[in-house]
Amino acid sequence: MLEVMPTNPPPPTDLPGLIEAYASTGQAILDIGAMCKADEFDKPTQCPGWTVKDQISHIVALENLVAGGVEEEVEVPDYPWVTSDTKRFMERGVEARRKKSGHDVVEEWKRLYAKRMRQLRDTTVDPDAEVMGPLGPRPLRVLLEGRIADMWVHEQDLRQAVNWPGNLDSGGAAIFSTWVLDAFPKNLARRAEVPVGTSVILDVSGPVLAREGVRVVPGEGDKPFGERLFSGTTHVDDVDQVTGEIIPLPPGTTVSIQLSTSALTRRGAGRVPTDQLRYGVQGDEEIARRALDALTITP
Repeated sequence: MLEVMPTNPPPPTDLPGLIEAYASTGQAILDIGAMCKADEFDKPTQCPGWTVKDQISHIVALENLVAGGVEEEVEVPDYPWVTSDTKRFMERGVEARRKKSGHDVVEEWKRLYAKRMRQLRDTTVDPDAEVMGPLGPRPLRVLLEGRIADMWVHEQDLRQAVNWPGNLDSGGAAIFSTWVLDAFPKNLARRAEVPVGTSVILDVSGPVLAREGVRVVPGEGDKPFGERLFSGTTHVDDVDQVTGEIIPLPPGTTVSIQLSTSALTRRGAGRVPTDQLRYGVQGDEEIARRALDALTITP
């Protein structure tokens, strides 16, 4: 599979780099929780239905499972934001801590974070060994990358709620930005409903710098395919079955979208709708809107 052009800074891929990214995000969550006043734990966040305390409860619940703890047995009400079995599973750890104070949940994270760091820094750990995660066994390296991405997104939810921006140049930011860009070719082709021949370029101005371009071309079974513009390969548009001649793609539009790391990742996490996002466009604004609408990678 072709890879996205690297972000700058690039996402960590080795175990020491991943552990450092986990430590950075975990400590940031602890710091934010420690500075919250009692009433700030009840502030709503951009994650539907969840308060500041709920965000921390979610992180504690999943990391407790990764650390070897057991899942909380609790009945989850039919909240409007619980729309799938996966979301109901995610809600259990939050529901189990609804009666706890925000400071008590932060203290729980303080103890668990220390335990997780001891586990991760165990020199006998094999990065390719399968370990149990919240949704089943995964190689440690894969599980850790996923947990960093999830925790970093929720860290940003916390920062938005308490107006304490930061950590946008971190390993977690680079991992999640790469995830969003990696999914963009398929999302643009299958979800944006733009004409074949359309090219869309995302220029991410930082702090994590990145550039990704995608052209929508015909794929198998008449399904559109997102071809990366900067991959170093070309796509054979179509071939006449009688003459063998290449049938060229129809002429298309090129649209360039400029946005920050914060805008890319907030939209990629589905936290901010396109009409509330800050971005610039060169070219067709309607195509840009559709491309950004299709950017989300979270459930």
